Amino acid sequence: MQETRLDTARIRAARQVIDPIFLDTPLYRCEALEPDLGCTVSIKLETANPVRSFKARGTEVVASLLADHGCRAVVCASAGNLGQALAWSGRGRGLDVTVVASRFATAAKLDRIRALGARLELVDGDHEMARARAAAIARHDGIRLLEDSLDLETCEGAATIGLELVDSAPSFDAVLIALGGGALATGVGHVLKAMAPEAEVICVQPLGAPAMTHSWRQRRVVTTDSTNTIADGVAGRCPIPAVLDDLLLVADDAVLVQEASIIAGMRLLLDHAGLVVEPSAALGIAAILEDRDRFAGRHIVTVVCGSNVDVDVYHRWVGTAPIHRS
Repeated sequence: MQETRLDTARIRAARQVIDPIFLDTPLYRCEALEPDLGCTVSIKLETANPVRSFKARGTEVVASLLADHGCRAVVCASAGNLGQALAWSGRGRGLDVTVVASRFATAAKLDRIRALGARLELVDGDHEMARARAAAIARHDGIRLLEDSLDLETCEGAATIGLELVDSAPSFDAVLIALGGGALATGVGHVLKAMAPEAEVICVQPLGAPAMTHSWRQRRVVTTDSTNTIADGVAGRCPIPAVLDDLLLVADDAVLVQEASIIAGMRLLLDHAGLVVEPSAALGIAAILEDRDRFAGRHIVTVVCGSNVDVDVYHRWVGTAPIHRS
């Protein structure tokens, strides 16, 4: 295999600095989902932690390195989950954390960033505008800019999920991974290609935010002018070239799913797994729903990557009545 930017030894070392509360997350077969999906489904649950997403695996590594080197401040752009995670990790190490986000981001995520003690700056545009503003703050203030997916710590922190899959799971045929900026996909994908190469790595993105998938398919950076999806956590428009290079080495496929399938996946996870998840976390289930024949009879792992939602909006998406199979 060609070399990605990631290093397996560093990934193993990351486990030593990540708070154990974010490690060794539940991994279990969810038989209740299987009649609807037609395959064996195991869930890797990354929501049962203080920030309710996988992102702190990366921010723990970042914050630990900053504290060790005497750095006192850091800024990032976030759709919400990274900001919460960095606020949590920074607070525990005495760092001043600034998060830049779109004012249209999920309100519950923004409220939690504030509650965790970070300074929150809102911009009138989308996540790409937030990224530009965060970079400007870093230059002006002379502080560390954390760029999700570009900074290896975010990828290698996420990659510890891959170590846990390889070490804990029985044999599985494929892993379905939400694809946004690429930290989760490249991190987990790197480990699987190195340690369980027989497993298929399939990235899943909304049809309304397809930039990274189009880039993977065309093997070059493809940007989009806008996004249109409820899966805010993966709604990027401008892939990072270095991340795409890594993704090209570790992903076996990248697929796009419709909004209706994402909502159906959220409903299934609620009704049959008792899980309230954000749209990005249901992308794997959506992929199975849209291509049952591809996954029929196989053992599929899906990473349930976040559960930060506005409750009222969530109920509008999923409704209140349970799904009944015909």
